[in-house]
Amino acid sequence: MQIQFDNSYARLPERFYARQAPTPVPRPELIRLNAELASTLGIDARWLGSEEGVAMLAGNATPDGADPLAQAYAGHQFGGFVPQLGDGRALLLGEVVDTAGDRRDVQLKGSGRTPFSRGGDGKSALGPVIREYVVSEAMAALGVPTTRALAAVATGEQVARQQGPEPGGVFTRVAASHIRVGTFQYFIARRDHDAIRALADHAIARHYPDVAGSPAPYRALLERVVTAQAGLIAHWLSLGFIHGVMNTDNTTVSGETIDYGPCAFMDDFQARKVFSSIDRGGRYAWGNQPEIGLWNLTRFAETLLPLLADVESEAIASAEQVLQGYSGQFSAAFGRRFRAKLGLAAEVDGERIQACLDLLERQQVDFTLFFGRLTDVARGGEVEPLRALFSDPAAFESWFATWKDDTQSGARVDDMRAANPIRIPRNHRVEEAIQGAYRGDYAAFHRLVDGLASPYTADDAYADLELPPQPEEVVHQTFCGT
Repeated sequence: MQIQFDNSYARLPERFYARQAPTPVPRPELIRLNAELASTLGIDARWLGSEEGVAMLAGNATPDGADPLAQAYAGHQFGGFVPQLGDGRALLLGEVVDTAGDRRDVQLKGSGRTPFSRGGDGKSALGPVIREYVVSEAMAALGVPTTRALAAVATGEQVARQQGPEPGGVFTRVAASHIRVGTFQYFIARRDHDAIRALADHAIARHYPDVAGSPAPYRALLERVVTAQAGLIAHWLSLGFIHGVMNTDNTTVSGETIDYGPCAFMDDFQARKVFSSIDRGGRYAWGNQPEIGLWNLTRFAETLLPLLADVESEAIASAEQVLQGYSGQFSAAFGRRFRAKLGLAAEVDGERIQACLDLLERQQVDFTLFFGRLTDVARGGEVEPLRALFSDPAAFESWFATWKDDTQSGARVDDMRAANPIRIPRNHRVEEAIQGAYRGDYAAFHRLVDGLASPYTADDAYADLELPPQPEEVVHQTFCGT
């Protein structure tokens, strides 16, 4: 089989993972292949779409050079620590070095039981496969650091879920790595400091090689992960994105978004908005994500304490000093993104941004439509379509007058166009694609993926994907699918 694997994670000590072959499926059917990504990975897309390639994507065949393994990790789930989680329904097939020289993981999700399955079936229903394909590729097109979708396969079998049997699927995910905060937590919970050092050295070599020669490389690693996560979460917020399950096992050291389970994009703006059916307390609401990011990074810092200094008090002081920088880094990134969205000068303070968000919340205004129509106004378009989003025209006019005073006409239109997408994966459209897939109809799925590939460019062919849901189409809850 035509893949050049070079599996560095498999060369780590065996306690880092469990070797495991995928579970074969009865009738694999390729739903969609990301030919462009395959080419970037140096994989022949024509071969990957062949019977032999689809057998690999379904877990029915293991290519030469692959070394399938389930990674060990732990994690805080909704604030409660679970000392062993691990890949319960996923297998890292191996790593490839892409055409840019970057190392990438190739992983199967829904590939069957592993030693970490904790009683689960290790399978995936088709719905989560469709959701992750749509959202991860949309996020990539939006410019957000993210794992990628290489392929979606239907398995021809039914998997048991709470609401009854559902069609099964396998998702092939590509990532800079699958090293999580929870991976470090797995070893610190076992007081395995040698493993922590080996994992930290591996993460530095893979993601931040420039800090390897630093006088304090492990502190530098913490600094880089803090910076990556602060920027990532600010980017999420600027798009109205809610991850839905920001557990430490879903927080990468690479700074990529990972694990699109109960994720969602807001329609009407609400700072406390939650979609995830399992987030009953609102822990991971839109506006809580920055604070949770710091909480997760603090857990990461705790795992590095044995490496930061020989004296615990000195290690803690070093970690705290790094963590104190998170708030400023997040605030700066948040401010840059929202000033760009609003077309504001760099010197305009955060009160202007907050005043806008407060107005959107009070008026229950669609987040994406507002910024898109504001961009149209900045380009010389009519104000009426923007005004029509508000139930109280007077409140809008008051805010709009201030915005015009703060914005130099036409000076920052390019910034606004680059910051304000026209199309996002709206929840009702994702649900439409999922329900179609369950019926064996993938037309809505393919059209949605195609329409989201250029989210900042107007296209009459996909104009309907810009629209918010009708009342009967509103999605109130999203689900993990496990």
